[in-house]
Amino acid sequence: MSRFNSVTLIIPCVFLFTLYGCQGPVPHDVHSLFIPRFLRSELFGFLAGMGTTFAALPDLIAMLRRRSSAGMNPRMAAIIGTFQILWVYYGLLIISRPVVVWNVIGVLINFLSVGAYVYFSRKEKLLAASRVGS
Repeated sequence: MSRFNSVTLIIPCVFLFTLYGCQGPVPHDVHSLFIPRFLRSELFGFLAGMGTTFAALPDLIAMLRRRSSAGMNPRMAAIIGTFQILWVYYGLLIISRPVVVWNVIGVLINFLSVGAYVYFSRKEKLLAASRVGS
């Protein structure tokens, strides 16, 4: 048996063994030891949300530093920002603070990216037009 097949067989076995040791397939949510008024799932939600929310930030920072829209695809940021609005609504429906907070921040970051792209691309087009006209 190749090494890949051994690993792919071991992982599900370990997962099933761990799951079997639980009282049920769904873990019980308890209050956090760090911040007692938060549930443990909310803390994990805040950590997970932080990672996915700030994933778009490096593109925005790079665009602002080089003052150029080169290499940026505004459609991706606009699509993600639009669907994050739906996530905000979903978070309000299920009363989940992590979902609401991180997606509001994500919407702002993605729409700032689109706004910066529009600003820099217009500026680049005007500069190119002035060079051609000269």
